[in-house]
Amino acid sequence: MLVNAQKSSIVQQIQRPDMDPAMSAASALYSGQMQNVQNAANIQGTAATQHASTTVADNVDAAFAKTRVLLQTTDPVSSTPQTTTATDSAAMTEFKEYMSKSPEQRMRDSILKELGITEEDLANMSPEKQLAIGKEIAQRIEDKMKMAEAEKAQTPASALAAEKTLAAI
Repeated sequence: MLVNAQKSSIVQQIQRPDMDPAMSAASALYSGQMQNVQNAANIQGTAATQHASTTVADNVDAAFAKTRVLLQTTDPVSSTPQTTTATDSAAMTEFKEYMSKSPEQRMRDSILKELGITEEDLANMSPEKQLAIGKEIAQRIEDKMKMAEAEKAQTPASALAAEKTLAAI
């Protein structure tokens, strides 16, 4: 019988890539870099979403304006029976009043609503209070316009492409 005099190792050494210090360092750097890329993508996505929502709101306003023009220019069809109820006429009247207002007047009305003041309340106030509320409304409108301009200035090229696509729809 032949006996081998050399040492044979019973336990084999396992080579695991995750135990290699160079690989774990590279992995940590890569995962950190991926986290930065994901954060940047989330920020850009949020800005694009906000811009898209304002674009959608502008498109809705344009659609209302087109509907108003169509309602004013077309004659009602005489063959269709007139089944207008009081709620239909009230809704139509409210819609026509809303559409007849300028964007500035709509903004003013929304600010008054935020403040919890009606036009009648404003008319019944003293001139000093009216002036103070007028200044507050003017300041808020100015702030909203500045925010809109700043948002337009920060719009990335991809959001502009999205805006053009939405406008085409």
